[in-house]
Amino acid sequence: MSTTALPAQQAASRRTLQVDSTVPSNSPSPSGSPFDSPQRSPSSTSLSSLSDAESSKKPLGPSRLVDTYGNEFKLPDYTIKDIRDAIPAHCYERSAVKGFSYIARDVLSLAVTFYIFHRYVTPDTISSSVLRAGLWAVYTFIQGLFGTGLWVIAHECGHQAFSASKRLNNAVGFVIHSALLVPFFSWKISHGKHHKATGNLERDMVFCPPTREQYTSAYGKLTHEIHELTEDTPIVSFLSLVGQQLVGWPMYVFINSTGHNNHEKQNEGKGDRKKNGLFGGVNHFAPSSPLFDKKDEYLILWSDLGLLLAIGTLYYLGQRCGWYNVLVWYFLPYLWVNHWLGVHEAGSEADKSAVAITYLQHTDPSLPHYSAESWNFTRGAAATIDRDFWPIGPHIFHGIIETHVLHHYVSTIPFYNADEATEAVKPVMGRHYRSDTRGGALGFLKSLWRSQRTCQYVEPIEGTQGEEKGVMFFRNCNGIGVPPAKLSSKM
Repeated sequence: MSTTALPAQQAASRRTLQVDSTVPSNSPSPSGSPFDSPQRSPSSTSLSSLSDAESSKKPLGPSRLVDTYGNEFKLPDYTIKDIRDAIPAHCYERSAVKGFSYIARDVLSLAVTFYIFHRYVTPDTISSSVLRAGLWAVYTFIQGLFGTGLWVIAHECGHQAFSASKRLNNAVGFVIHSALLVPFFSWKISHGKHHKATGNLERDMVFCPPTREQYTSAYGKLTHEIHELTEDTPIVSFLSLVGQQLVGWPMYVFINSTGHNNHEKQNEGKGDRKKNGLFGGVNHFAPSSPLFDKKDEYLILWSDLGLLLAIGTLYYLGQRCGWYNVLVWYFLPYLWVNHWLGVHEAGSEADKSAVAITYLQHTDPSLPHYSAESWNFTRGAAATIDRDFWPIGPHIFHGIIETHVLHHYVSTIPFYNADEATEAVKPVMGRHYRSDTRGGALGFLKSLWRSQRTCQYVEPIEGTQGEEKGVMFFRNCNGIGVPPAKLSSKM
């Protein structure tokens, strides 16, 4: 794998390359039981992970595409047909029976956990109120994990990966997501558009990082004045990280905070004078929102009905069992689910938020973003990264973290076949397959901090021409990786 060296002053920001792309002989069978969750992918290859020996092979040219760490980037040269043909036919098979067995496992886990804590963590069994509070805090974390697992299965339903029946997929996804206060059909529609335009800075419905111009203007600076912005202190980054984990999902569904803001291009005229933000008319609850075509407006009402039924049930439980109990039983675990799965990434570092899994699937110093002119589906789907959250990721989150690259190419493959399919597409993708699988769960959390500090905005590479001019990479004002381009005040 050929790479380019970082400038000498940036050498400390490189990572170490580890390669192990062989499929082990004990790879999980696609017919495994729901109690045998998919194993994590053995590969830990990453284009953002380079050894000093490899990184010294080529000098850095002024017009070469380079990522945040200075690694050389080439545009993908394979096709979607190449990807699909490489995947074994049985990986496309979906089983409703197997899907329901995983639902049963997750619901049983939630029920058993509730029973144990409700039965044994009481004033009669544990006299210390401090100890009881600590144990119930553990309860909220555990239930948040199992709730996230159910969320992922509903996500499978939204992609028609749960079974071969569209009606069954919609029904199951609607019930599960409504119970988790997710507007299923509204989310399904906007999420589908995200998959169709991943990495496209003008059309992506979820992950549109700010451009250099947007980033500087948020601080009252001109584009060429980026160097006047000061480095974020670690405490500022930490507080921003904490805030983003709490409000990510609500900001996305209520004001479309992470999606594109080009709603005037909606082909039915629904986006006229509508913008992201409070009272901007762009959200996941109103049928009039430009996120949805007119033919889908009735589905938005169904989503709203599901939420009303769930909220009504919670109100009944609050009145009957006490609101403090419902807070601990449901709402605090619900915040954990939001922490793991929601998303919000607004235009400036001051109001930027992103929530763990979905943020880290699309945000890494090695990942490109594209202008509309330079984007195509193959390139956009490759602008994602697999990570490792073992043991929680493969065993509770159904591998959504470990096999996300494959998911963006063929989203109808069920999660229990995704490990095998991922191994099949790696030879096709070659250096364009990205993963950062070091350190398990701790490494995953470290990457959250690293991306928060490193990936502030995107800009094109100075001196590039043609379609390469529309390929943009993350840069930052924290002195990490390749420094921002120095632009003339005349631009």
